Amino acid sequence: MTLDINAVDSWIMSTFDGIVPINSWGERSYFYNPGSRAARGTYFLTIKEKDGANDRASNLDRPGVWRINFGLPRPDFVRLFGRQPARPGKGQAIEGPWDFTTLDLLTPHPVYGWMGWVSILNPSPESFDGIKPLIGAAYGKARENFAKRK
Repeated sequence: MTLDINAVDSWIMSTFDGIVPINSWGERSYFYNPGSRAARGTYFLTIKEKDGANDRASNLDRPGVWRINFGLPRPDFVRLFGRQPARPGKGQAIEGPWDFTTLDLLTPHPVYGWMGWVSILNPSPESFDGIKPLIGAAYGKARENFAKRK
Protein backbone atom coordinates (compact mmCIF):
# COMPACT_ATOMS: atom_id res chain seq x y z
CA MET A 1 0.00 0.00 0.00
CA THR A 2 1.35 3.41 -1.00
CA LEU A 3 0.93 6.51 1.07
CA ASP A 4 -1.03 9.38 -0.49
CA ILE A 5 0.94 12.52 -1.45
CA ASN A 6 -1.65 14.73 0.24
CA ALA A 7 -1.18 12.79 3.49
CA VAL A 8 2.54 13.58 3.35
CA ASP A 9 1.78 17.24 2.66
CA SER A 10 -0.67 17.40 5.58
CA TRP A 11 1.81 15.76 7.95
CA ILE A 12 4.62 18.14 6.97
CA MET A 13 2.46 21.24 7.32
CA SER A 14 0.99 20.15 10.67
CA THR A 15 4.27 18.90 12.17
CA PHE A 16 6.83 21.59 11.36
CA ASP A 17 6.66 25.31 12.10
CA GLY A 18 7.83 27.96 9.66
CA ILE A 19 7.34 25.88 6.50
CA VAL A 20 6.31 27.61 3.29
CA PRO A 21 5.18 25.33 0.44
CA ILE A 22 5.75 26.33 -3.18
CA ASN A 23 4.58 24.37 -6.22
CA SER A 24 6.96 24.73 -9.16
CA TRP A 25 9.17 22.79 -11.57
CA GLY A 26 6.87 19.78 -11.33
CA GLU A 27 7.37 19.44 -7.61
CA ARG A 28 6.09 20.60 -4.28
CA SER A 29 8.94 22.36 -2.50
CA TYR A 30 8.90 23.03 1.23
CA PHE A 31 11.11 25.81 2.54
CA TYR A 32 11.93 26.69 6.11
CA ASN A 33 11.09 30.38 6.09
CA PRO A 34 9.45 31.53 9.33
CA GLY A 35 7.41 34.67 8.80
CA SER A 36 8.40 34.58 5.09
CA ARG A 37 11.45 36.67 6.04
CA ALA A 38 13.52 35.52 3.06
CA ALA A 39 12.75 35.37 -0.65
CA ARG A 40 12.32 31.60 -0.47
CA GLY A 41 14.00 30.43 2.71
CA THR A 42 16.00 27.22 3.02
CA TYR A 43 15.05 24.05 1.16
CA PHE A 44 13.70 21.48 3.58
CA LEU A 45 11.93 18.82 1.51
CA THR A 46 10.44 18.27 -1.94
CA ILE A 47 7.87 15.95 -3.44
CA LYS A 48 8.55 15.37 -7.12
CA GLU A 49 5.98 13.89 -9.49
CA LYS A 50 7.70 13.94 -12.87
CA ASP A 51 11.11 13.62 -14.47
CA GLY A 52 13.11 16.75 -15.15
CA ALA A 53 15.75 17.47 -17.77
CA ASN A 54 18.56 16.65 -15.33
CA ASP A 55 16.73 14.18 -13.10
CA ARG A 56 15.43 11.06 -14.86
CA ALA A 57 17.04 8.24 -12.85
CA SER A 58 13.86 7.47 -10.86
CA ASN A 59 11.65 7.27 -13.96
CA LEU A 60 9.02 9.44 -12.29
CA ASP A 61 7.02 9.63 -15.51
CA ARG A 62 5.57 6.18 -14.72
CA PRO A 63 1.88 6.43 -13.81
CA GLY A 64 1.37 7.16 -10.12
CA VAL A 65 5.07 7.31 -9.21
CA TRP A 66 6.34 10.15 -7.01
CA ARG A 67 9.33 10.78 -4.79
CA ILE A 68 10.01 12.44 -1.43
CA ASN A 69 13.44 14.13 -1.20
CA PHE A 70 15.14 15.76 1.77
CA GLY A 71 18.62 16.77 2.89
CA LEU A 72 20.14 15.03 5.88
CA PRO A 73 22.90 16.23 8.18
CA ARG A 74 26.15 14.62 7.05
CA PRO A 75 26.46 12.22 10.03
CA ASP A 76 22.99 10.79 9.36
CA PHE A 77 23.70 10.32 5.65
CA VAL A 78 27.03 8.63 6.34
CA ARG A 79 25.46 6.35 8.97
CA LEU A 80 22.88 5.18 6.40
CA PHE A 81 24.96 4.99 3.22
CA GLY A 82 28.64 5.34 4.04
CA ARG A 83 30.48 8.24 2.47
CA GLN A 84 28.67 10.76 0.33
CA PRO A 85 29.09 9.96 -3.38
CA ALA A 86 30.85 12.22 -5.85
CA ARG A 87 28.91 14.89 -7.70
CA PRO A 88 27.56 13.48 -10.98
CA GLY A 89 27.97 15.10 -14.37
CA LYS A 90 25.13 17.21 -15.71
CA GLY A 91 22.10 15.07 -16.49
CA GLN A 92 23.63 12.00 -14.81
CA ALA A 93 22.93 10.17 -11.56
CA ILE A 94 25.37 9.55 -8.73
CA GLU A 95 27.34 6.33 -8.93
CA GLY A 96 26.60 3.51 -6.53
CA PRO A 97 24.74 0.27 -6.02
CA TRP A 98 21.28 1.84 -5.82
CA ASP A 99 18.36 1.28 -8.17
CA PHE A 100 16.65 4.66 -8.09
CA THR A 101 13.49 3.22 -9.68
CA THR A 102 12.69 0.91 -6.74
CA LEU A 103 9.52 1.85 -4.89
CA ASP A 104 9.39 2.13 -1.10
CA LEU A 105 13.17 2.10 -0.56
CA LEU A 106 15.24 4.92 0.94
CA THR A 107 18.25 5.71 -1.25
CA PRO A 108 20.57 8.65 -1.74
CA HIS A 109 18.94 11.20 -4.04
CA PRO A 110 19.95 10.23 -7.60
CA VAL A 111 21.27 13.71 -8.40
CA TYR A 112 21.82 15.44 -5.04
CA GLY A 113 23.08 12.50 -3.00
CA TRP A 114 26.51 14.16 -3.09
CA MET A 115 24.95 16.96 -1.01
CA GLY A 116 23.49 14.53 1.55
CA TRP A 117 19.97 14.42 0.11
CA VAL A 118 17.97 11.18 0.23
CA SER A 119 14.85 9.95 -1.58
CA ILE A 120 12.08 7.41 -1.37
CA LEU A 121 9.59 6.58 -4.13
CA ASN A 122 5.97 5.88 -3.18
CA PRO A 123 6.61 5.10 0.49
CA SER A 124 4.32 2.71 2.31
CA PRO A 125 2.78 4.03 5.54
CA GLU A 126 5.27 1.87 7.47
CA SER A 127 8.28 3.23 5.57
CA PHE A 128 7.03 6.77 5.98
CA ASP A 129 6.71 6.25 9.74
CA GLY A 130 10.28 4.92 9.69
CA ILE A 131 11.70 7.99 7.96
CA LYS A 132 9.87 10.56 10.07
CA PRO A 133 12.86 10.93 12.44
CA LEU A 134 15.09 11.52 9.40
CA ILE A 135 12.69 14.15 8.09
CA GLY A 136 12.91 15.73 11.55
CA ALA A 137 16.72 15.78 11.21
CA ALA A 138 16.35 17.40 7.78
CA TYR A 139 14.10 20.04 9.32
CA GLY A 140 16.73 20.73 11.99
CA LYS A 141 19.37 21.10 9.27
CA ALA A 142 17.17 23.54 7.33
CA ARG A 143 16.63 25.60 10.48
CA GLU A 144 20.36 25.74 11.16
CA ASN A 145 21.14 26.75 7.58
CA PHE A 146 18.46 29.42 7.68
CA ALA A 147 19.89 30.84 10.93
CA LYS A 148 23.37 31.00 9.37
CA ARG A 149 21.99 32.95 6.38
CA LYS A 150 20.24 35.46 8.60
